[in-house]
Amino acid sequence: MVSVEITPYLDINLDSEMWVCSTCNGDLIECSSNYKIGCSVAERDPSEIHHSEIDTDYKFSPDSNWCKIIEFYCPHCGAMIENEYLPLGHPITHDIDIDVDQLRKIVSEDPGDLRIKS
Repeated sequence: MVSVEITPYLDINLDSEMWVCSTCNGDLIECSSNYKIGCSVAERDPSEIHHSEIDTDYKFSPDSNWCKIIEFYCPHCGAMIENEYLPLGHPITHDIDIDVDQLRKIVSEDPGDLRIKS
């Protein structure tokens, strides 16, 4: 199995062409798809994350009527892979799109600074 680290918690397995959790090596979804679709998803109110340290009506948290926090977890081990702040009604973003054939070519010819796991 040859995997390339894409983020600290997300790899691409070049043999199976799957997004893989870096923590447990569990398959998420084929790498031609948005990896977030293969994750367990939690929607959080910003006030759960950004606690107020002072007793006041003013909060340092984004307004939950305008924003939500979406967390993406590995369905196998529960490691958090990504999170994002989105306006209400906004679809989950597709933030990484990899040309697997080109990545495979780079790995075989000159991997440079790529983190490769065998």
